[in-house]
Amino acid sequence: MDDKRALVYRNPVYLIETEFLKLYIIVGFVLRIVLMMTAPQDAGFSFAATVRLLGVGVLSDTGMGILLALPLQIVYLGLNEAKYRRVAGWMIEGLLAIAFVYVLCFHSVFDEYGGGAPRIAKLFLGWKLASFSLRFFLPRIRAAWRRASLYFAWAVYVFLLLCVSAGEYFFWQEFGVRYNFIAVDYLVYTHEVIGNIMESYAIIPMLILAFLFTVGIILWQSRRRRFKLLQLYTPKLLASHLGIYAAFSICAYFLLWGTHTMQGDNQYVTQLEQNGACDFVIAFQNNKLEYDKFYAMLPRQEAESLYRKEAGLDAEGKKTIGDSVSPHRPNIVLITVESLSADFLARYRNRQGLTPQLDRLMTESLVFDSLYAAGNRTVRGLEALSLCIPPSAGESIIKRKENRMSGLSVGAVLGGLGYRCQFLYGGNSYFDNMGDYFSHNGYEVIDRSRIANNKITFANIWGVCDEDIFSKSLEVFDEDARNNKPFFAQIMTTSNHRPYTYPAGKIHVNGNPNTREAAVKYTDYAIGKFIREASGKAWFRNTVFVVIADHCASSAGKTSLPIDRYHIPCMVYAPSLVNPAYINKVCSQIDVMPTLLSLLQLKYRVHFAGQNILSPGFHPRAFMATYQDLGYLDGGLLTVLSPVRKIRQYEIRLQSDGTHTEQLVSSPDNKLIRKAQAFYQYVNLYLKAR
Repeated sequence: MDDKRALVYRNPVYLIETEFLKLYIIVGFVLRIVLMMTAPQDAGFSFAATVRLLGVGVLSDTGMGILLALPLQIVYLGLNEAKYRRVAGWMIEGLLAIAFVYVLCFHSVFDEYGGGAPRIAKLFLGWKLASFSLRFFLPRIRAAWRRASLYFAWAVYVFLLLCVSAGEYFFWQEFGVRYNFIAVDYLVYTHEVIGNIMESYAIIPMLILAFLFTVGIILWQSRRRRFKLLQLYTPKLLASHLGIYAAFSICAYFLLWGTHTMQGDNQYVTQLEQNGACDFVIAFQNNKLEYDKFYAMLPRQEAESLYRKEAGLDAEGKKTIGDSVSPHRPNIVLITVESLSADFLARYRNRQGLTPQLDRLMTESLVFDSLYAAGNRTVRGLEALSLCIPPSAGESIIKRKENRMSGLSVGAVLGGLGYRCQFLYGGNSYFDNMGDYFSHNGYEVIDRSRIANNKITFANIWGVCDEDIFSKSLEVFDEDARNNKPFFAQIMTTSNHRPYTYPAGKIHVNGNPNTREAAVKYTDYAIGKFIREASGKAWFRNTVFVVIADHCASSAGKTSLPIDRYHIPCMVYAPSLVNPAYINKVCSQIDVMPTLLSLLQLKYRVHFAGQNILSPGFHPRAFMATYQDLGYLDGGLLTVLSPVRKIRQYEIRLQSDGTHTEQLVSSPDNKLIRKAQAFYQYVNLYLKAR
C-alpha cells in the first residue's frame, strides 16, 4: 500500500525528457573518461585539461540532450482525445487510407526518390492506418495503446543512446576522433559498413546486452513514476508547453555553438569536450565545402600565377616531363596498400617484424624516406596518385559527380603514350565511387565482379584477400603481355582493414590473429608472394613495381595535422631498370608518378602539380589534409588553412626518437602562407572537371 501511494503520475513527455536528459549527461561523462583512458599515449591530459574537457563536455551534452527531445514534441501533439471525435476521426481515417492506397498502388514521390523510400513509406502508412483504425473503432484499448507507445518511445531513446555511445567508443579506437566526416561517408555504404561491423564485433551479444540495459534503466527510472495518460493539456497549455521547450532549445543551440567553437592546443581535448552526435551533424552539413566561402583567399591572378610558378607550369597550365619518348616503354605496377603507416616497417624503427618482405624489398629499391600521404582516407591517396595535385577541401574529387578530369589524370597521360591502363580492386568498385571515377578517367576497372568464384580463396565484406587480387592481376598482366602492349596497373589492396581477416595458415601470429598488426603481416606476405610469382614472368624484366600506402593507419594526434601520422613508405622496385637508393627529401604522394615518368624518360605534356623528386631543382614540400584542414609542409613549417578563414603555422621539430613535435608559431611566415593559399585555392576553384 505504501509503494502504491508513493507513485507519482507525470506528464509522459516531461517524464521521458527529464529522465533521458539525466541519463544522457551521465553516459556522456562516463564515455569521456573511458575515451581518455584509451587515448593514444601522446594525448597528454593535464589536470586542467581534464577538468576543462569534462566540464565543457557536460555543457555540450546538456545542449544536445535538450535538442534531441524535439521528436517527443511531435509525439506530444498526438496525445489528445480530440482526434477520436466522430468528424475528426473519420477525416484522419480517410486521409490515411488515401495516402496508403497512393503509395501502394501508384507511382508515388517516394518511387522518384528511389532506394528503400517506397518500402518505408508503405510500411509506415500501412502501420499508421491499421493502428489508428484499431484505436478509433475500439475505444477500450486507447489507454493501454498510448502507455505501450510511450514506453516504446522511451526505450528507443535509451537503446539508441547506448548503441551510439558504444559506436563512439569503437570509432575512437579506430580513428582517434569523435564522429566526423568518415562516419557520414559510411552512411552511404551501409552494406559494407554493416558487414564490417558484423565481422569485427560480437554484435548480437552486444545488442542483447544493450536491450537488457535499456529495460533495466527504464524500470529503475520509472520505479516511482508513472505516465499520466488522459487530459494532458488544453490548447492554451499545449502552446505554453511548446513555448517553454522552444526557449530551452534556443538556449541549448547557443550552448552547443559555444562549446563547439572552442579550440585548444591539444586536439584530443578539443575532440573529447565536444558532443559526438553534434559532431556528426556538423560533419554531415559541412561534407561539401565551398572553398571561397570558408577559406582565406588571394586575388585570383596572384593565386594562379603563384600556383603555376610553384608547380612549374607554363601560361597554359602545362609542363613537359621526361627527356624523350623512349621506344622501350616499361610496364608500371602501382601497388597501393591499405593503411600502411611507415612505422610498421623496420627501417622506420618498428621492432615487431611485421614486414619482412617489404623490408627485404627496400634494400633493392629506390626508397623515398620522407614521403607524406595527402590525406587520411583511401580516396585521398588515390586522388593524389592519379591526378598529382594537392587535396581538395571537403569531399575528394573521386566522390564528386563532377569527377571527369579528362587529360589531367595519370591514366589519360599513359594512355596517350600507348599504355593499357587498369585499376584493380578486390572489393566492389562502387564503394567510394572508385569505379565511376577511374572508368571515366582513362582506366579499365577490374573489381571483385570480374573475379570468378572458383578463383576466390578467401573474402570478407571489403572484398577478396590480397593474394586473390594479386593472382587476378597476374592473369590480367599475362593477357596484356600477349597483346604486346605496355600496361600501367594500379592495384588497391583490402586485407589491412578491419575486421583484419585473411586466409588461415599463411603467417605465424602470437595471440589474436585479427589485429591490425597481423593484417599488416599478411599483406606483407601477399606482396612478397606476388613479387616472387611475377619474377617468373616474361614481362618481369621490363616492369617497374611501386609500393606505396594510401594513407596511415591512424591520423589522430595532438594537432589537427600531426605529420608523423601522414608519413608513409614508398619504394620503386625494378632490378633491371632502377638503381637502389635512399632519398631523404620531404615529398608528397602527388610527386610519385611525375618522378616515375621522368625516371623512365616518358616524355609528355601534363597538368600535374607534382614534381620530379630526383630533379636537382626539386623544392622539398608536402601536402596533407583532413576534409577541412589543408596543410602545406615547407622548410620545417607546417601551414594549416582551415574554415572560417583561419590560418595557423607550426614549427616542426625532430625528436631523438625520430618523431616530430609541432609548436604553434606566433609570427607566421607570410611567404609560405601565400604558397599554401595558391596551391589549395587553384585546385579547389580553378582546376575544373572537364
